[in-house]
This record gives sequence, structure tokens and C-alpha cells, in this order.
Amino acid sequence: MIEILNPTDVRRARDTGALVAEILQTLKGRSAVGTNLLEIDAWAQQMIVDAGATSCYVDYAPSFGRGPFGHYICTSVNDAVLHGLPYDYHLADGDLLSLDLAVSLGGVVADSAISFLVGDTRPPESVALIEATERALAAGIAAAGPGARVGDLSHAIGTVLHAAGYPVNTEFGGHGVGSTMHQDPHVSNTGRPGRGYRLRPGLLLALEPWVMADTASLVTDADGWTLRSATGCRTAHSEHTVAITPEGAEVLTLPR
Repeated sequence: MIEILNPTDVRRARDTGALVAEILQTLKGRSAVGTNLLEIDAWAQQMIVDAGATSCYVDYAPSFGRGPFGHYICTSVNDAVLHGLPYDYHLADGDLLSLDLAVSLGGVVADSAISFLVGDTRPPESVALIEATERALAAGIAAAGPGARVGDLSHAIGTVLHAAGYPVNTEFGGHGVGSTMHQDPHVSNTGRPGRGYRLRPGLLLALEPWVMADTASLVTDADGWTLRSATGCRTAHSEHTVAITPEGAEVLTLPR
């Protein structure tokens, strides 16, 4: 299903996006050496509840996971890149942590992810991974607007990732959002321009470039959810929800 929101729902989406951004930035600020992933999940739960919002993850049970997910945020560390199930792990100096959060507020969903390094250690290869996903995300957003095609966004994202020297996995990518978290159209992280669905005002898209340093292959953790790089290499993930407007693409999940 491709859902086109009316102007009232787009305004609600701005509020949802602002909440997601605020929660992620708060959690980033609290994530230090020694922080437990389960603490992060509990903080996310409290902030979602306090805002009168609803988690998109707790009852989520898609075919690719051992559902329901049962937690409020995805916490992916180092070689984990997507769907990281929070568990009893204390963050260490130099860990690369990705936080992925989707909530519904006022009946509209926003979805965003950030990757960052914990503590004072800054491994250059990890910095490069994070920066590549952020540049690719910016390129995808710049390519979005009314009349653009999904392939234009995929091509823009993939061009950046390939230029940085990273293999690109196409099993998981961006997607439409609206009254539910995962909708059509699928937005691959690489593709050919001029192809696919033509974007219209009122469409919400979650764009999410993610990379693994030296492989395009994923393995599923024993928890049935967490996706890790097949080689054990580090990974990174960046995501924003954008609204297609008559003027272009409005990023809804930017920190304020």
C-alpha cells in the first residue's frame, strides 16, 4: 500500500518526527561507556509513554523476525546493523552504536536512525562508515521531490556508498510510512534513475542508507532479530523520515 497523507496528517507527522528526533538525541547524550542496552530501551519506553505516543516495535512481528520484537528501540552495536534486539550488554569505549526508532503519534508514524561512537575512541574506519551513510542520506533527500522517481533516490544513495568503497545490500532499505511503519514504495540503497514510483506531495518516506565495511552479506543472530555483517566487520546506519511537499522534500526527523 502507498499512502498519500492529507495536509492535516502531514502537520501531525511533523510532531511525530520532532518527537523521534528528540528521543534519539536524548538517548545519544545518555549513551556512555558502561551504559546498558536495556537501560536505553527503558529510557525510550518512558519517553514514548510520557509523550502519549505508541511504539511501532513492541508488537511488531514480520516474517523476517522471531516476533514479536518486544522492545521499544533497536540497539545495534559494532557488527550489528539492523533490528538490534536490546540485551544485557554494557557499552565499551569505541563501540559503534546505531539506534533506530519508530513511533506513532496522532495516528502518524515517523522513523529515524543514528549511528555514533561511544566514549573517546574514534577508530577512523568507523568514522568513515558513519559519515558515508550520512552523506548518502543527504544525497537521497536532495534527489527527492514531487515528480522524482524512487530510482532517482536509490541511485543518489548508491552513488555515494559505492564511491566510498562499500558493498551495498539490497535486502533491506527505505520505505513508505504513514499510518503504519512499513509501507510501499520500497527504496533500495542502490538503483537506476528514472525508474519506479513517481513521488507525490503527501507521501512520507523513510530513507535509510546502511553499510557494512567489507561485505554485502547478512547473518541473523541467535536472538532471531539482530542482523549482523557476515564477516564480523563494523556497520553504520542513518535514517530520516521526509515528507514530499509541492516545494520538495521536508525532513521531519531533524533535531531541533
